[in-house]
Amino acid sequence: GILDLAFTDHDRYHDGVDFDELDRLREKNPDVKIRAGIELDNDPETSAAGRQWIEQNWKRLDFILGSVHYLNRADQMFDSVPEGAQQFSGRDIDDVYSDYFRRVREIAASGLVDCLAHLDLVKIHGYRPRAQVTELVEETLELIRARNLAIELSTAGWRKPVNELYPSDEIILFAMEKKIPFTIASDAHSWAQLGENYERLGQKITSFGIREVCVYEKHERIVHRL
Repeated sequence: GILDLAFTDHDRYHDGVDFDELDRLREKNPDVKIRAGIELDNDPETSAAGRQWIEQNWKRLDFILGSVHYLNRADQMFDSVPEGAQQFSGRDIDDVYSDYFRRVREIAASGLVDCLAHLDLVKIHGYRPRAQVTELVEETLELIRARNLAIELSTAGWRKPVNELYPSDEIILFAMEKKIPFTIASDAHSWAQLGENYERLGQKITSFGIREVCVYEKHERIVHRL
């Protein structure tokens, strides 16, 4: 079973984060490590308030994810299925990818995140760039490495139209070359998705020769050898 998990709701819902309830859950479940987290994204309407909330509650949080869900429309997440796919129609896909990773770098440089979520979420609808994705992501990975951040291996991509782990095999290998650490996640939006496809993820991790993953406690990285 899962003995270590972090609650990482989106920052737009920060009013619903109940630290006292998390403490009660810890008391009732002493055999499970429960971590307090949040996911900071680039929502043009709410991210400023989210950043302020994170700064105010920094010491109470264990783990902060950074993510990008908005591109050229402030009123719609590009990863909404299926309607978000319309944002890619008629556009140069390489430009879309470049714009996406530029926004990821902005989040990574914020000083407010520990780890980047679903790093290549931009592929969710199956649109692929003409250029090698490693060329498009190199600057982003260099910044992540320089900032001493992690990236997550997220099984959520297997339940999306792209049907692929986040991030891609190419990006995982590139990140390994740069010695960027990994966390693991199922991006569960319900109890039924908690730990979804972890056995499959374990096989992936083994095939890549990944020897450790990490968790965070009060923003300090804890490495687990596999």
